[in-house]
Amino acid sequence: MTDYRKLIDAETWAFIEKTNSYYPPDTIGYTIAEQRWIYDRMCREFFAGYPQGVTAETTAIATPTNSIPIRIYRNAEPDKAAMVLYVHGGGFILGGLESHDDVCAELCARTGYDVVSVDYRLAPEHLHPVAFDDVMDAYEWTAGTYDCPVVLCGDSAGGNLCAAVSHATRGHKKKPVGQVLIYPSLGGDRSRGSYVTHAEAPMLTVRDIEFYLNIRTGRVDRTGDITLSPLADANFAYLPPTVLITAQCDPLSSDGEAYRDRVVAADGHAYWFEEPGLVHGYLRARHMVGRARSSFTRIVEAVSALGRGDWIW
Repeated sequence: MTDYRKLIDAETWAFIEKTNSYYPPDTIGYTIAEQRWIYDRMCREFFAGYPQGVTAETTAIATPTNSIPIRIYRNAEPDKAAMVLYVHGGGFILGGLESHDDVCAELCARTGYDVVSVDYRLAPEHLHPVAFDDVMDAYEWTAGTYDCPVVLCGDSAGGNLCAAVSHATRGHKKKPVGQVLIYPSLGGDRSRGSYVTHAEAPMLTVRDIEFYLNIRTGRVDRTGDITLSPLADANFAYLPPTVLITAQCDPLSSDGEAYRDRVVAADGHAYWFEEPGLVHGYLRARHMVGRARSSFTRIVEAVSALGRGDWIW
């Protein structure tokens, strides 16, 4: 058993306890509607507001089959070198434009780039590959609307969807210029690495991961589907430069390492950094935990550098 009392500092424990007071670990036993209500309430409690100079416009992308809500964040002093398509986490069943509203606003303020947040459809009402299709449509819209390069950025489930889009757009006339994947779920080997050593980590367990996967797929076996599990791809060539930032105390951390290794083996650019002592979902802790604050700065710097076309790692 991993001794988290030694790995996790007091600030991070305070964050975990605050999170659990709004979103207790046994919440996966609730109905989906109850889980969404609890998650949304928890996100509101951590909401940090907008930095000065950032404005947001909520609109939608019209597709032949549906309308995809998006929120566009703009800085009073914009940097037109690139823009960011942000894809939120939430296990493919939770979250939306509100859950990561302040994260996107801060990313916009600190990079200067426009940020487009996409409200993809959620399971179980919309099973895989609907979320992937929505993010692909959002990417096509973004690439066609903005003259500048596009950086993909997403956390957890959103990191999964960003990676899947990167794999799917390698032949695109305007493929992503880079991707920043924050504690992403990429479909790694659950018999080894962090899936074993951190199977019962605070904030996310292997049981939680299996629950979300079953909801997302409707319990259909989709082994080998790279739009579901990017690590199932046999070809990691021609992917955009990738920065993976994971949490040490998270069963998903090994996914970042495995993805880095496969991109590098295919002569691509990828950098993986495991944040010591942090837990899944720590983006919400960036204003109360020093380690999370430092990690968010690392994320901002990665997005900024990739947008400029710099590979500094």
